[in-house]
Amino acid sequence: YLCAVPGMTVFCPASSAELSAMLRIAVNDIEGPVALRYPRGGELDYKECHTEEETVLREGSDITLVSYGILINEVLQAVELLQKNGISAEVVKLNQICPCTFEKSTASVRKTGALLVAEETAARGCIGEELICNLAVQQIPCSSYTLLNLGNGIVSQGTVPELYRDCGIDAESIEKSAMEALKHEKSKA
Repeated sequence: YLCAVPGMTVFCPASSAELSAMLRIAVNDIEGPVALRYPRGGELDYKECHTEEETVLREGSDITLVSYGILINEVLQAVELLQKNGISAEVVKLNQICPCTFEKSTASVRKTGALLVAEETAARGCIGEELICNLAVQQIPCSSYTLLNLGNGIVSQGTVPELYRDCGIDAESIEKSAMEALKHEKSKA
């Protein structure tokens, strides 16, 4: 919802190092309103520090997985599961969701032809919708796309891993959704 604010910048750090670096950028370099989206769950396995708009974390050829914030940990685990099934997934991490040009995301989808966006936010107005619109405007073919998010209901209470599993955005659910998307893509061919 903050992306609707004119001139807004929204950073999505996924590690303590990124949180610190993005906070410094927000205070010292950005004109206008800034938000840092750092959901509960804190630092997990991902400890890298990227501050550019988007980062390709893993090269792949079968499907593009896009995510941001600490959910990137689940996506990277899902990539390992997919790899065991012979699926080559490219991972694009959004470090900033507003403004975002989606240059690396669209380049990746142009290469793979399939997209899965995983995010811990409501379905309505999610970044996945914006990315799909961006692909359509640029007329980039995408034979299969999947948006994994929290839906439009109320999320119950629980630990972060419990809620990820309940909402279908844990590593196993992401892997399953990616496999289904690729099966669907092959059945169309």
